[in-house]
Amino acid sequence: MKTKTYMARPGQVERKWLLVDADGKIVGRLASDIAMALMGKHRPTYTPHVDTGDYVVVVNADKVVLTGKKWTAKEYRWYTGYTRQRSVTAAKRLQQKPTQILREAVRRMLPKNKLSFQLIRKLKIYAGADHPHQGQTPQPVDFGAR
Repeated sequence: MKTKTYMARPGQVERKWLLVDADGKIVGRLASDIAMALMGKHRPTYTPHVDTGDYVVVVNADKVVLTGKKWTAKEYRWYTGYTRQRSVTAAKRLQQKPTQILREAVRRMLPKNKLSFQLIRKLKIYAGADHPHQGQTPQPVDFGAR
């Protein structure tokens, strides 16, 4: 008898919608759990080259927590095209774009290939407690627990 390895195909995957409350959660722990759910590594049918993950809806992204002195010491830098870089602290980034802190943390934990663009589109982040995805009936999950 031969043992066959299961390889998922793009049309065979049944995706679920997961609801995550980010209130009081640490950014890194939460981002790693979200990245695993987006890739589908929590399923036994995980296939590295196929998008087998679920949709993830994150609410209360403006209430995430950074440990230590990261609110003042952590800087987000980007190149503007001119002869300098722009940088902003994590506290200022939270005021200006509260969803961007968690989105960038999750994006950097995804694989660096063409599949990551598909995966990051399945992540929906909202600063408040409301979201427009009630029609998909997302299941609440507890990500980022200690």
